[in-house]
Amino acid sequence: MQELWIATGNKGKLEEYKLTLAKVPEFKVFSQSDLPYFTPKPENGTTFLENARIKAKSVKAMKTDHWVLGEDSGLEVDSLGNLPGIHSARYAGANARDSENVAKLLKMMQIRSGPNRAAQFKCVSVVITPQGEEWVFEGLMKGVVNAKASGLMGFGYDPVFMPDGETKTLAELGPGYKIQKSHRALALTQFLAKLKETNVLS
Repeated sequence: MQELWIATGNKGKLEEYKLTLAKVPEFKVFSQSDLPYFTPKPENGTTFLENARIKAKSVKAMKTDHWVLGEDSGLEVDSLGNLPGIHSARYAGANARDSENVAKLLKMMQIRSGPNRAAQFKCVSVVITPQGEEWVFEGLMKGVVNAKASGLMGFGYDPVFMPDGETKTLAELGPGYKIQKSHRALALTQFLAKLKETNVLS
């Protein structure tokens, strides 16, 4: 069994990864929270890719012989010029709660969006192999921002994001939906396909 280290301190994201990877017996999943004395580096990149790479490299420095996956993701709203984007987790401030970020988003959309509520969740994953090779994967989930929050499952902007073709928000659809169709799930599916292509997985 090989070790896969997920470079995230977000409990919601980690739970999604563990749920999806439970069907991959070749991997035992860990996160940066399992590392003693680990201090995350500042996410000061200007793109999802740069921030994902920062996360991956910071964990890889401590787990040089193992698989490491770093990802950065967020919500891009058309009418807000793709904001909050890489600032999604801190849209309402450095230590903002999810509810505060959602409240600011809805307020900004009320001011600026008009009828255009189109948005997408974007995830960029950087995987560093045990040999130090870097793989990059990207997943997108398109939809609209609902006028009000609805649903108790999920985290982040899930209560206000309604995927294309659905009549419920991600927070109503729940984790079973997300681990199959979310932006993060799509990027992870590409990673698993790459592992099969390179004969790491059978």
